[in-house]
Amino acid sequence: MERRTIGAGALAVGAVGLGCMPMSWGYSGSRQRGEESLRAVHRALDLGVTLLDTADMYGPFTNELLLGRVLRERRAEAFVSTKVGLLVGDQHIVANGRPGYVKRACDASLRRLQTDVIDLYQLHRADPEVPVEETWGAMAELVQAGKVRALGLCAVGARGGRRSGARLHDATLRQLQRVQQVFPVSAVEAELSVWSPEALESLLPWCAARGVGFLAAMPLGNGFLSGTLTPGEGFEPDDLRARHPRFTAEMMAANQPIVAGLRRVAGRQGGGGVTVAQVALAWVLAQGRHVVPVPGTKQGRWVAENAGAVEVRLTAEDLAELGQLPAAQGSWD
Repeated sequence: MERRTIGAGALAVGAVGLGCMPMSWGYSGSRQRGEESLRAVHRALDLGVTLLDTADMYGPFTNELLLGRVLRERRAEAFVSTKVGLLVGDQHIVANGRPGYVKRACDASLRRLQTDVIDLYQLHRADPEVPVEETWGAMAELVQAGKVRALGLCAVGARGGRRSGARLHDATLRQLQRVQQVFPVSAVEAELSVWSPEALESLLPWCAARGVGFLAAMPLGNGFLSGTLTPGEGFEPDDLRARHPRFTAEMMAANQPIVAGLRRVAGRQGGGGVTVAQVALAWVLAQGRHVVPVPGTKQGRWVAENAGAVEVRLTAEDLAELGQLPAAQGSWD
């Protein structure tokens, strides 16, 4: 697979990554598919999909434990990205950026992942009660201690819509400017897709100008941009899409023109066989050599399809058409 680099340290990864969250958290049936998820991770590594993106809160903890079962056998083939800063309670999620906690959490992640070093350690959310510089300073000490190779800031969480996305990215840019004074940022992770393109306005250019890698989270719009979901499709209560405004029957129907546009572009690809999802990922890949889409899945067949997006070559006409797709309807604004 094509390789791309993350940060000034030139950390090399496959051009498409693997988001591991669906394997244990956030989607229906996640907790019941451990063996299937393990096969999906092995399939990813076989295909050169080296960036495995997880977090201690996914499960919580079970996602890292699952990856650890693969890493104990294939650590040299993987680029491990995990996150710190969020705690899952009985009814809510809270931020914790206290330096002592960050260091303890890193040690716990290393044990669960069965590795001696984390390639990319990301701050999942800044703690409003702790200056972000203090949290980042503790993370920098982990690099100096040899437990972490590089640091990243995660801005995932814009709840759809240009106004909320712009507000999130403005806040993230302020945080980036502050932490950059403490220790270099190697990567930023934020939502980016044809139906959530807000990062193109300021966050992506900021990264490009500074040699910072950009990990595109949710590049398939929580599955909608794969073209495999139908309006009115029900979601289990534990599925995050059950509460997402874009996944009501009405909004899924209203957003079908976006999928139709992706399908038209897929149909123009020479030789056929290119899927809607691959076109959506190819659009993300085309946004810059520093961009690595990280689609999440727990099934090996989708891992293989997603990896195939690196072979899709979008023309100027394709990109122009995708750039003119209607704005997604349904947001948290």
